[in-house]
Amino acid sequence: MTEQRIVHATRTINAPAAEIFELIADPARQPEWDGNDNLSEAPEGQRITGEDQVFTMHLTNGQSRTNYVVEFTEGRVIAWNPAPTGEAPRGHLFRWELRPVNDAVTEVTHTYDWTQLVDESRFERARSYTEEALLNSVNRLSLKVEN
Repeated sequence: MTEQRIVHATRTINAPAAEIFELIADPARQPEWDGNDNLSEAPEGQRITGEDQVFTMHLTNGQSRTNYVVEFTEGRVIAWNPAPTGEAPRGHLFRWELRPVNDAVTEVTHTYDWTQLVDESRFERARSYTEEALLNSVNRLSLKVEN
């Protein structure tokens, strides 16, 4: 059996895509809805506006992570490759895709892709990003925007 290395979680959220995207594209807001509870804080002023940007997060374990933005479409798509600060990305990717159903409803898909991960010390952690784990973040994000 082949191990699944691309995991998705999708949910419809009763909020406009632009409002949801603001929470995702501003790293300082991510700890508010992170379903893995591993993000402590991010410095203000790192709002993502395009590909090739870099943002830093501080983790609850005291480490920091640098994230390299590899996909970006304002209000629709954002994806990044994380790495321990000072190191190169290790080959995994977090992606968010927002598809407006109408002006007030958005289909949100969160993806974790570790097909390029070669650091075997990260495999166990990578396997913990199940559909249910990804959905935790999507659900918490919905709580921030739905009334």
